[in-house]
Amino acid sequence: MRTAQGRIDPAGPGPADQQGPGHRRGKRHSENLPGYLFLSPWLIGLLAITAVPMLLSLYLSFTDYDVLTPLSEANWVGWDNYRQMFTEDPTYWHAVQVTLTFALVAVPLKLAAALGVALLLNRAMRGIGVFRGLFYLPSLLGGSVALAIVWVSMFNRDGAFNSFLGLFGIEGAPWVNDPRWALETLMLLAIWQFGAPMVIFLAGLKQVPTELYEAASVDGAGRWRQFRNVTLPMLSPVIFFNLVLETINGFQGFTSAFVLSNGTGGPVDSTLMYTLNLYIKGFVELDMGYASAMAWVFLLAIGLITVVLFRTGRFWVHYSDAEEH
Repeated sequence: MRTAQGRIDPAGPGPADQQGPGHRRGKRHSENLPGYLFLSPWLIGLLAITAVPMLLSLYLSFTDYDVLTPLSEANWVGWDNYRQMFTEDPTYWHAVQVTLTFALVAVPLKLAAALGVALLLNRAMRGIGVFRGLFYLPSLLGGSVALAIVWVSMFNRDGAFNSFLGLFGIEGAPWVNDPRWALETLMLLAIWQFGAPMVIFLAGLKQVPTELYEAASVDGAGRWRQFRNVTLPMLSPVIFFNLVLETINGFQGFTSAFVLSNGTGGPVDSTLMYTLNLYIKGFVELDMGYASAMAWVFLLAIGLITVVLFRTGRFWVHYSDAEEH
């Protein structure tokens, strides 16, 4: 075989040249086959549990469907569910207001509590691991029904919180049954479970170079200036990460509101979160078409909020290696 310089290659064409590109593609596919096999359980779950139900709910959002009748008999109504949602259902907008209030108050306070405790626990002292575990413990229970039941019992008229107030001569209130305080009780439960963002903040604080604090101290910066000019900028990627996750979780709150109100959103719809209202429409009132429309609007709203967070994040999130690239 003649080479590019015109010389004859005594070895002749190699096996790869004889077999051609088709053989090489087939060989790559055969090498990738084990990877596809290991991924197949996840892919099957994605299709069966997520993708297909999502597409089905999209179809149902344009129908009048009551769950009990065969799916083939669902009545196509077009955009009526969406029109009813935005123009004819005051309960829908009340649920939106309750959810926005919950997220806008609970999420910043939860992140502030997580960062504050992380700063206190970011030190080398005897038994610090025990304290970290104790502060993280409530988050292990997550949004469990058992934790919500305990919380409701604590804030009842005869609960532990009112007994504690009674020690100081303060008369308590039926916090979970009072429309003025029921939502605040849910917020307090959400804020109390700050363990997960706290651990992430602790990991971020460990990555802040001590040289920056030493330089700031030499320049005469006190604790507050060091926190504002060193800690916050260096932690901004971690703050952004926690903000996105906790915002999404805040809008998805369901279990505690369901347990506190016995699935009704009471008292007086004061805890009617968006997801709880969606559950009531779909599984109590059996209006699955309308509930599917609510779910898709909710998905688009969460996506839009996430996009806004990412768009605005570039103005305040600072990456330490940004100048190196």
